[in-house]
Amino acid sequence: MSDAFFAPAKSLSGTVTAPPDKSISHRAALFGAMSDGAVRIANYLHAEDTTSTLNAMRRLGASVEAGGEQVLVGGVGLRGARDGSPIDVGNAGTLMRLLPGWLAAQEGRVYELDGDASIRRRPVDRIAEPLARMGAVIEPTDGRYPPLHVRGTPLRAITYVLPVASAQVKSCVLIAGLCAEGTTTVTEPAPSRDHTERMLAGAGVDLRRDGCDVVLRPVQALQAQDLTVPGDLSSAAFMIAAALLVPGSRVLVRGVGVNWTRTGFLRILERMGAEIAGELEPVPAAGAPVATSEPICDLEVRAGALRGTVVEAGEVPLAIDELPLVALLGCFAEGQTIVRGAQELRVKESDRIAGVVDGLRGLGAEIEATKDGFVVTGAASLRGGTIDARGDHRMAMLGAIAGLASREGVRVIGMEAAAVSYPGFREDLAGLG
Repeated sequence: MSDAFFAPAKSLSGTVTAPPDKSISHRAALFGAMSDGAVRIANYLHAEDTTSTLNAMRRLGASVEAGGEQVLVGGVGLRGARDGSPIDVGNAGTLMRLLPGWLAAQEGRVYELDGDASIRRRPVDRIAEPLARMGAVIEPTDGRYPPLHVRGTPLRAITYVLPVASAQVKSCVLIAGLCAEGTTTVTEPAPSRDHTERMLAGAGVDLRRDGCDVVLRPVQALQAQDLTVPGDLSSAAFMIAAALLVPGSRVLVRGVGVNWTRTGFLRILERMGAEIAGELEPVPAAGAPVATSEPICDLEVRAGALRGTVVEAGEVPLAIDELPLVALLGCFAEGQTIVRGAQELRVKESDRIAGVVDGLRGLGAEIEATKDGFVVTGAASLRGGTIDARGDHRMAMLGAIAGLASREGVRVIGMEAAAVSYPGFREDLAGLG
C-alpha cells in the first residue's frame, strides 16, 4: 500500500475538469455489448473498475477498441453472449450487480462471476432474489456473496417492489426484462439514479415511468446509441468539498453531469449554506417521459460558512456516494449534521459508516455512528492525523480533502485506492494549489 500526506492548504483556486462518470461508463459498455452493431463511447472513464467492465465484455464475445478517451464496442446482441467464464469483475460492484441480468437470459450457457477480496464481501442476494423469481438459475456463495454462478434460462416478467431504493438492483431487473416474456415493472420506494432508464429509452426500448413504477416491455434487439459520458458528480464532489472547506477558495469544476437523480448532494449543500453556481436539471413533473440524454454544466464553488443539516432516508439514494463528504463538511459546520436511513453505506467497498466515523474521529472530529448513519457536531476545524482508506477509493479521497482543511495535515494509508474511480485525483488536486 502507498501512503500520501496532504498538508493544510491556504486556499484553492483554478479550474478542474470532472473525470468521466463511472456509473454511465459501466452501463455504456454493457449496453454496447448487448446491442446489434457498434457503439462509440466518447469520454469513457479509464479507471480500474471500468477497465474490468471492458475486459468482461471482451470475454463475452464483444469487440472492444479503446483508444484515448474513446471506446468502440461491437455488440454480440441481446442473446449472443458466449461462455466467458470465469468473469473477473475486480472491484466493480456495478458490474457484479448489473451483468447477471443479461447473463441470466443466455439460454443453455453457464457463467461464474468473481472479483477481489472486497467484492467477495459485498452481498448479491438482492439481485439473486428477483432474478430467481424471473426463472433464472442463480447461485451466490453461502446464499449471499460472490463468487456468483448463473445459468441462462428462459425468463418471465415480474412486478418487483424494491425493499430498498437501489439503482443497481433496479437496473439488473430491467436488463433481465429486456429478454423476459411479458411486461416487467420495478417499483421504487424512492427515486434512484436513472442512467439505465435513459440509455434504454434512447435505444428505442418501450420504457416509461408511472409514479414510483418503471415499466418495461421486452425487445428482440437493442440498438444502443453513441454517447459522450459526462463528468462524474460523485468524483467532482471531492473538489467541491475542498473548495467549500479551505478558506478563500474559488474553484470552477467543468463538464459535470447534473442529472437530477445525481444532484442530491448539491441540494444538501444548499441547505448547509454552500455557495455553488450552476444550472442543474430540474426534477421532472409527474408523468413526464423518460429523458434520453444527460445534462451537463459547469459548477463554480466558493468557500464560506456552513451550517448543520439533517439528511433523511428519502434523500439518501440520490446522494449515497457523497454522504462521507457530508460527514466531513459537518465537522466544519455550525451545529449538528445528522444522516439517517443510510444503512446501504455498510455494504459498499467497505463499511463506510464505520470507516467514516473511525477515520474522522481519529482526526479530531466529534462524530458518532448510528445503525443507519451518523451524527456530527461541528467544531470549525480538524486537528489532523492518519486515516486508513481500507481499500475504499472514496475513503482515500475523503482523507485527502480532510488533510487540506485540517490544522496539521492528514496521512492517508492506501491512497492508491483512489485510482478505482479517479486516477488523476492527486494531480487535479495539486493543480488547484
